[in-house]
Amino acid sequence: MYSLLNTINSPDDLRKLERAQLPQLANELRAFLVESVSKTGGHLSSNLGTVELTVALHYVFDTPQDKLVWDVGHQTYSHKILTGRRAAMSGLRMAHGISGFPKRSESPYDAFGTGHSSTSISAALGMAVAAQLAGKDNRAVAIIGDGAMTGGMAFEALNNAGAMDANLLVILNDNDMSISHPVGALNNYLAKLMSGRFYAAMRRGSEKVLKGMPPVLEFAKRAEEHVKGMVTPSTMFEEFGFNYIGPIDGHDLNVLVDTLRNIRKLKGPQFLHIVTQKGKGYAQAEDDCVLYHGVGKFDPNQGITPTASCKMSYTQVFGNWLCDMAAADKRLVGITPAMCEGSGMAKFAEKFPERYFDVGIAEQHALTFAAGLACDGYKPVVAIYSTFLQRAYDQLIHDIAIQKLPVVLAIDRGGLVGADGATHAGSFDLSYLRSIPNMTVMAPADENECRQMLSTAFSLDTPSAVRYPRGCGPCVTVQKNLDTLPVGKGELQREGKHVAILAFGSMLEPALQAAALLDATVANMRFVKPLDEELILQLAREHVLLVTVEENTIQGGAGSAVAECLARHGVSVSMLHLGLPDAFLEQGDPARMLADCGLDAAGIERAIRKKIT
Repeated sequence: MYSLLNTINSPDDLRKLERAQLPQLANELRAFLVESVSKTGGHLSSNLGTVELTVALHYVFDTPQDKLVWDVGHQTYSHKILTGRRAAMSGLRMAHGISGFPKRSESPYDAFGTGHSSTSISAALGMAVAAQLAGKDNRAVAIIGDGAMTGGMAFEALNNAGAMDANLLVILNDNDMSISHPVGALNNYLAKLMSGRFYAAMRRGSEKVLKGMPPVLEFAKRAEEHVKGMVTPSTMFEEFGFNYIGPIDGHDLNVLVDTLRNIRKLKGPQFLHIVTQKGKGYAQAEDDCVLYHGVGKFDPNQGITPTASCKMSYTQVFGNWLCDMAAADKRLVGITPAMCEGSGMAKFAEKFPERYFDVGIAEQHALTFAAGLACDGYKPVVAIYSTFLQRAYDQLIHDIAIQKLPVVLAIDRGGLVGADGATHAGSFDLSYLRSIPNMTVMAPADENECRQMLSTAFSLDTPSAVRYPRGCGPCVTVQKNLDTLPVGKGELQREGKHVAILAFGSMLEPALQAAALLDATVANMRFVKPLDEELILQLAREHVLLVTVEENTIQGGAGSAVAECLARHGVSVSMLHLGLPDAFLEQGDPARMLADCGLDAAGIERAIRKKIT
């Protein structure tokens, strides 16, 4: 079935093929992708759309001396397969297996580690300048999607690159998709640019005809800018200082190979615009590329079949609360940086389209936009992943917190996220949020408490954050009301002796299980900021050991806040802090990862027994 693909163990093998063999290789690669991802889960639509591009890039460029930098990196499965990791795909995104994203420690062909968007042009420019400084002729290529081009960092890099003469190639993979449908003026501009294909065809045809008449060809080149203005909109990329080429068919290997070979000979910053179809070659993914963006295991013949579940995820809890609160308060506006489906906002977008704002992959803008709305009396709710919020830390401090603006941050993917690994693990949010003045920070222990905390956050006139994990909680019944919680108050869940466990958020359940074996006291702390200092001091007086447990890095986290509280009050008590280690944790099964960190019930019990013996 994979007669050609099985002979490719490196790009050197690929470059030995005849050009006529490349379409067969692409077909086999696409079939292998569907078969492989159906067994492991992973990103599918994005990878199916970049098969021909990947083949052409490794066929033309001298990788790994020439550097390929993939933006986000969720479209690099073909790249991994062609660079010696075909057999390793069976362990994709699993513990001790290969990452779902590029990773420098995994392969010399992974020039830059990624997982978040809009970084590729900056990194590739750095590599192009490094080659220039070293007197080398190798090239740097940034492959970026139209969705990622909505990120401001991409334009910062374009602005810098256009003023240099480094040999940088930026390839815009225009599939009219990121994860959700892209939005904004840039996407509209790219759509309009597609109408310029007549110009591109005329240009190529004219050069072919005129190349035998040098004086006429030279005149045509001098007049080119004028002709462009008459035939198609002037491209912003040329205004940035790039030589713009395209758009071309990103699934036509002959065109891709010829174009890339020509560009490989050019000096200075080049910009190639290709058009692809997300999900290409697999009918189900072509029909619904959002559904097939990130998939679990499935039957490739049947496709994905929805399965009913009695459980409600935290994301769904947020989505339902958002609609209910919007119906109750017309001041509510919902904002997302390009994660409508992932953040649970699809229902809200449908019911309240005039109050729904997808700002594109622009986290910094999302927060300052929310700040502007809050200044004029609205109550913005920003749905954002924990690791995406990291990208807007200054805006949170400078534009929201200093001004005490009532912006609610609904932070999804707090804690470990499993298969997506270190780039997506929300390991640091409690630490970086609690250090900001004027913030209220909450961590729910179950789904109903998540809804109550969201209502509590919305009721405040200052910035607030509700941080919840990926997936489902303990599956408690979620009430339909919009009740709030008393700010800064935890609750005792179990009374015991000698040891008190202060559990934050998702750690309440394993803490209760461990406490039952230890006859320990357990407090559901609920608030990371402000802390329930009265409860902490009471527990310190009545117990010989306080144990803090959180699904966040120990450094600067909730446990540190408890220790600081006790120090302020001059209280001395033995303490044990349990949380995520000072390390970037690789991908794996979430439950197994928590156990490895000692954050399951057995690990908590074991750590406490070791401390008290």
